[in-house]
Amino acid sequence: MDYPSNEIMEINETTLQSKIYLVRGQKVMLDVDLAEIYGYETKNFNRQVKNNKAKFEGEDFMFQLTDEEVAQLSRCKNFTLNRGAGRGTNVKYNPYVFTEQGIYMLMTVLRGDLAIKQSRALIRTFKQMKDYIIENQDLIGEREYLQLSMQISQNIHTTMELRSDLNDVEDQMEEVMDSLSNVITRSELSEVMNEFGEPHIKRGYLVLNGNPFKADIVYDEIYRQAKKSVFIVDNYIGLKTLEKLINIQDGVDISIFSDNLAKGLRKNTYIDFCKEYPNLNIQLFHSGGIFHDRYIILDYGTDDEKIFLCGASSKDAGGRITSILEDPDRKKYDSMIKDLLKNNQLVLK
Repeated sequence: MDYPSNEIMEINETTLQSKIYLVRGQKVMLDVDLAEIYGYETKNFNRQVKNNKAKFEGEDFMFQLTDEEVAQLSRCKNFTLNRGAGRGTNVKYNPYVFTEQGIYMLMTVLRGDLAIKQSRALIRTFKQMKDYIIENQDLIGEREYLQLSMQISQNIHTTMELRSDLNDVEDQMEEVMDSLSNVITRSELSEVMNEFGEPHIKRGYLVLNGNPFKADIVYDEIYRQAKKSVFIVDNYIGLKTLEKLINIQDGVDISIFSDNLAKGLRKNTYIDFCKEYPNLNIQLFHSGGIFHDRYIILDYGTDDEKIFLCGASSKDAGGRITSILEDPDRKKYDSMIKDLLKNNQLVLK
């Protein structure tokens, strides 16, 4: 049930910042706070989400806090599960939290004039907060820029897949995405692009989705996204190929498809690496002699699947000008990947 309009929360930077928390490396908002913003009782708010469960699958949209996470957040001065009479008093469950991507998804679920009004206010406030980030770029590291850029890319792909009656809200969402897509090119890193045509090219950089970053950070952040599997298709591999995998999440299976050309990866090097990093589950397979390009495929066959086309081998990344592009059209690679999975194991010498 909606609250009377005079009880609806006014959205501004101050009130919003006090309701944003960092959990599992992501900035999130509580279901009880979002319910208050949109004028719902928490249980009715969560019922709306449950009725659209398929839209919120994956921790990049929403997840439920553990007891430990609730205990940690309880030490924040703004955090409370008791919102007073009629607004979630005596909550008996751990709250759900929504990422920014999940909040944008909410805007396609909640209906009515109030929902549109509050969604517009949220978008405007998010934009103001991010404009501040853009204007104060020197305060933020390159890794944070990269994470923001990759999150924006994912948001754009998700938004393109949705159909919603809230056309005005979607238009404003796209405006926010467009403004944020310029964050990197407006930073000092854009100087790298200007120097690519000069004799004193800066080494150690590559271009991800049109924006320059340090190569090691790019590969690290790409691999960190994997939840179940990583497929690497690259005919030229070496120790540096393996070293870029060391920060991958535990439990992720890694398959490298390669003809191991040129000097290549040696058996002794591979064995020593596996002994040093026993938590990494790496298997080697032949690529079949048909590949020129390089690919990184994350979580094949799941809803989280992502495919990156790489202009150079990861062992050489940053040595010369190269680009990595994420291709949202995953279906066209399906038969190629199925054929790869039939290949024999690669035996090193």
